[in-house]
Amino acid sequence: MTRTPNIVVIMADDLGFGDLGMCSFGATRTPHIDSLSTDGAFLTQHYSASPICAPARAAFLTGRYPQRSGVIDTFTHRCSDRIALAEHTLGDLFQALGYRTGMIGKWHSGALGDAYHPNRRGFDEFVGFRGGGQDYWDWRLERNGHAFHADGRYLTDVFSSEADGFIRRHRDEPFLMFLAYNAPHGPFQAPEAAVRSVRARRNGPPTVDVLAAMVEVMDAGVGRLLATLDELDLADDTIVMFTSDNGPWMRVGDFDETTVRYNVGLAGGKELVHEGGIRVPMLLRWPGVIERGRMIHDFVHFTDWVPTLLSIAGGVELERLPGDGRDIAPLLTGGSIGDPPPHCWQWSRYRPHDTCNAALRDGNWKLRYPAVPQILRILPEDPVQERLVRADPDNYVVPAVLPQAPEYDWDAPEPQLFDLAADPGETHDLAAHEGARLAQLQEELAAWFADVEADRRRLAM
Repeated sequence: MTRTPNIVVIMADDLGFGDLGMCSFGATRTPHIDSLSTDGAFLTQHYSASPICAPARAAFLTGRYPQRSGVIDTFTHRCSDRIALAEHTLGDLFQALGYRTGMIGKWHSGALGDAYHPNRRGFDEFVGFRGGGQDYWDWRLERNGHAFHADGRYLTDVFSSEADGFIRRHRDEPFLMFLAYNAPHGPFQAPEAAVRSVRARRNGPPTVDVLAAMVEVMDAGVGRLLATLDELDLADDTIVMFTSDNGPWMRVGDFDETTVRYNVGLAGGKELVHEGGIRVPMLLRWPGVIERGRMIHDFVHFTDWVPTLLSIAGGVELERLPGDGRDIAPLLTGGSIGDPPPHCWQWSRYRPHDTCNAALRDGNWKLRYPAVPQILRILPEDPVQERLVRADPDNYVVPAVLPQAPEYDWDAPEPQLFDLAADPGETHDLAAHEGARLAQLQEELAAWFADVEADRRRLAM
């Protein structure tokens, strides 16, 4: 390395371990993404901060639990995706270090309001969409506030091309690029040639084959970026990271509650605080610094990346709100940083609930409160408003009166306890056998919830 490293963060949308060729016995072909592991490190115990996208992204961008920032849900028209203006994003911090910063793809960290636009949150350049999703063919994007529309290209290819251009424009200065693909989030659409290629070798459930094709087109885009770094002689000066915002959406196509996506035996998926919803891949390449083929089995959390990247870039003294992560840079080079502190998760629609879809991990022990179905239910008016935001966020006017979030009578589910070292699939509930441990973890989770809720309410004032 001859200069402060460039940083390329690539975040997929709703991708799990089982969507990578290296974890699926080649069922999906992702040679370029997989190469980040063979040429660098693979983190096997890497966790998102949420089982749903907007809160997860808020944590990655701020290094703080999403609840603290006020990001508790995905509804752009309710503004529950907005990162509080008091927060410093990864873009803000690296701008302060003199980096050129770019955000490409899915923002979903404040779709409405000029103050929440990526260009106002630390990113010099933005090409993408501000909300939660877009059609892959009939898309509407913007470039630094100016809209442009579908031109026949597949959306994933558009993002890959824009990322390539950003690297080429800023080859002579340090840069941070956050490339947030929306693949393989629905709608499940892929170029026909890519779908034919998948079906010729596996012929699985139709929608699952399309989903695999979406991942493979994204992989080709990653390959293009790696080739550009090689061409411009930037590979040795660039950290490339690949991850996903949360686990995979398991109910696809015509399948309802049946799990049809392989995810290495992890329980659950997107929306749930089961391992399948919050444990996500992280592949990381930094030539000459990270040993090739390193397998890192230590616990790492989304909130760890802001302090880690600041440490690497020399920006640890920059002003920001107190973080929830720690600098894990020594792990990347074979060092040790001690045992991680306990970490917590909670997500429910409209408002937080401390004993619904909540979890705490302390060492190998995991406390989990299952989801209560009605607490995750969506009012029928909300998808209608979301479609309007996606179509034209610049002219969308939030209704003067939004339907009140529903109030349900529900009983808190019984807490569950798992030993993840012996039972990574969360199949054996040990709550009845570990009463003292269960009570201790319940107290820790309750204290965490009270803390982040107090922070959320304070920043919202």
